[in-house]
Amino acid sequence: MSALPTLRQLRYLIAVAEQAHFGRAAARLGISQPSLSLQIGNLEDVLGLRLVERGRGPVTLTPAGREVLARARRVRDEVQGIVDLAATMGVGLVGTLRLGTTPTIGPYLLPRVVARLHADFPDLRLYVRESAPRPLRDALLAGEHDLILTQLPEPGADLVAHRLFREPLTLAVPKDHPLANEEQIEPAQIAGLSILGLSPAYALHDQIAGLCRDHGAEMVRDYEGTSLDALRAMVGMGMGAAFLPRLYVASELAPRDEGVVAIPFKGARVTRTLGLVWRRSAPDDAAYRKLADILREVARARFRAELIL
Repeated sequence: MSALPTLRQLRYLIAVAEQAHFGRAAARLGISQPSLSLQIGNLEDVLGLRLVERGRGPVTLTPAGREVLARARRVRDEVQGIVDLAATMGVGLVGTLRLGTTPTIGPYLLPRVVARLHADFPDLRLYVRESAPRPLRDALLAGEHDLILTQLPEPGADLVAHRLFREPLTLAVPKDHPLANEEQIEPAQIAGLSILGLSPAYALHDQIAGLCRDHGAEMVRDYEGTSLDALRAMVGMGMGAAFLPRLYVASELAPRDEGVVAIPFKGARVTRTLGLVWRRSAPDDAAYRKLADILREVARARFRAELIL
């Protein structure tokens, strides 16, 4: 079969079946009865099936006509669903979004964001995958993610980076460390310390390496952590100090517990900037900006004391 049925022909068949009369169906569709009969005949020719029993009295569908009718109704409903989806996506968050996030951010912010999204946008499905920032960026450019939640800057003319907030970093030291009783410290006080860090796949690695160079600390290269939990464990064992983000500390580290103390820097002078990033060519820019606004609102409501908004 070289030709395919058209949506119009399927819609005409549905009208004939529902009205059980060519004249009434034609009036409902706003066309002439001969035109309707011609279109039904064309549909039968395309399919190679007799769909309608022609004669006096009400129109009756053949067994083949009833089977085609059931599928025609499903096609009609699916097409209308596409139209409704397109109309809704123009004004809100619906459908499926693939969000990539670095594990140093997502686990501490997204659970509260997901609860808000589920309540406000029940037709939205959010698939979340964690990875280090550099693989996240590659996956975004390859189309594997729609957006990524990551540390900024995220350079590239093909990307839009929407700033969300700044997150202070704290210095984590063992509870028996000379700095452990300090309420706040200056960046210069890390001079001479051995600093544990994440692998170079994380943007935080480069930032911490720069802080170590600027203030005379030593970045430990032999024990690069694979997660913030790993860094905290190594600090607790006395292997060095580490920079831990404030959201992680607020969510996972009890004050002066588990042998590790997290000390803030005076005046929130040591921070990282977090943002939502998407491809510049993406057609859903307005929806992505709305999602960014929700992320910021949730952060303000839950972590006002921890973040700089």
